[in-house]
Amino acid sequence: MSDAPDLAFPQADAAALVRTALDEDLGPDSLDVTTLATFAREATATAQVLARGSGVVAGMPVLALVLGEVAGRLGLSVPEVLPAVWDGERVHRGDVLATVTGPTQVLLVAERTMLNILSRLSGVATHTRHWADALEGTACTVLDTRKTTPGMRALQKYAVRAGGGTNKRMGLYDTAMIKDNHKLAAGSLTAAYRAIRERFPQVPVQVEVTTVDEALEAVRMGARFILCDNMSVALLRDTVTAVRATGERVEVEATGGLTLAVAREYAETGVDYLSVGALTHSSPILDIALDVVEP
Repeated sequence: MSDAPDLAFPQADAAALVRTALDEDLGPDSLDVTTLATFAREATATAQVLARGSGVVAGMPVLALVLGEVAGRLGLSVPEVLPAVWDGERVHRGDVLATVTGPTQVLLVAERTMLNILSRLSGVATHTRHWADALEGTACTVLDTRKTTPGMRALQKYAVRAGGGTNKRMGLYDTAMIKDNHKLAAGSLTAAYRAIRERFPQVPVQVEVTTVDEALEAVRMGARFILCDNMSVALLRDTVTAVRATGERVEVEATGGLTLAVAREYAETGVDYLSVGALTHSSPILDIALDVVEP
């Protein structure tokens, strides 16, 4: 196993999610009535975290977080976690992702919360890797969006990075994005852009466009990141050509209704990015299990 990649795991966000997940699973008294009734506090076990399918792993640090939180709630020692893979690595059915050893009660109480989070994040990473592979050899990168599960944004965007994708804005606070409703409310694209520049001059501004003329208007205003929404391949190519002809350094993104089947065709228009909401809102989980091997 190589050194862990520096993907900037969102530790604080993960810890908060773990606490919330355990609260809803264990109730106000932190009870797993089955496990606590059938295993003595002094019982120990070794278990393996196993891949039941092939994909890309994301969320391995969650194992230690969940086990530590459960151990604290039960007043038992924290199990040892020996990872066999790092986030971002490809795995196959039957691969051991980690071995954990410690109090049986802790292992079994923690099981579902660990697997829920790890499976979901690994599903996002796996889906993202399919897009990254489809774009390999082009100058285009796949981006995520704000279409994330509430409470899991930082973790799901982390999983996108683990899968070879890139994060777009984290929220409404760090980047302005002018869309149709903003243009309508402000009176025009230009009016919306100017209003943002006056009120929040420090934030980057991205502008959604649907025609070549809109794209050129955005560039003339000073926009250096434009989103080409629901364009055909032909229209997107014309828009990219027109924007590049201005001589300005402008990043161009294609968004809306993209699928893996057409990913490369869109990438070859010359866009810098494809943004895909499905990375975080529609990725199937990677099936992962916990099997006790030494009770």
